[in-house]
Formats: sequence, structure tokens, C-alpha cells
Amino acid sequence: MLFLGIGILLLALKYLEFGVVATWSWWWVLSPFGMAFLWWTWADWSGYTKRKAVERDDARKQARIDKQRENLGLVIKKKKR
Repeated sequence: MLFLGIGILLLALKYLEFGVVATWSWWWVLSPFGMAFLWWTWADWSGYTKRKAVERDDARKQARIDKQRENLGLVIKKKKR
């Protein structure tokens, strides 16, 4: 998302001819979109996206379990070592 945000910002600055970006080549202005594409391709290929989704789901599941245990009065206090 960072590359996409930077790309949109640079595109707006180039279109509005604002600052030093107005003198840049279109290749430099559009390069963050290419980098975002490469990042998303790598993330999907390597399993990074799926792994993060599973971690997020597991954290929500554990929070739900902990809340139910607390509501039932089954909270076990951990000893400090």
C-alpha cells in the first residue's frame, strides 16, 4: 500500500505540475506502481499474504476464546517467573 500511496501522490503532483516533480520523467512518476505490482506478485507467490491472513484470524480466534473464558470465570492467572 505504501508504493501505491506514493504513486498516487507523485501522479497528482506531476498532473498539477507542482514542485520539482513537474520536471521528472513519467517513468519516475509511474515507477511506484510497478514496484507495487512486483510487491503484490511476490507476496502472493511466497505465501506472505496467506500467512498474514491466517495469523490475523488466529489472533481473533484466541481473543474470542480468552474473552469467553473470562466471562465464564475460568481465567487462570499465569505465575511470574
